[in-house]
Amino acid sequence: MLQIYSTMIDALRMLRPVLVTIERHDADLGKQLRRAAASVALNLAEGSGSAAGTRTARYRTALGSARETGACLDVAEALGYCTGVDAALRGKLAIVISGLVKLTV
Repeated sequence: MLQIYSTMIDALRMLRPVLVTIERHDADLGKQLRRAAASVALNLAEGSGSAAGTRTARYRTALGSARETGACLDVAEALGYCTGVDAALRGKLAIVISGLVKLTV
């Protein structure tokens, strides 16, 4: 399994309190964030057990979902649902995104 899978699982744990706060303000955005973040880990796992073409497709999906996760956090901050998303959480997402970019080029 890729190291970024573990990094994403850590990010999911860190995301939980922020997600609860966002859901109190906007249930739809919370659901979208939850789905996008979970999709990253799920597609990483699926891709790691797949053959070349399917593997790349799963990693590309994971990359899109990782970027969507970050965008959901940006939107939540912009709308005042939460403030100052933890830099460590953002850092873990950046590591995952960077790793996925390298895997999909």
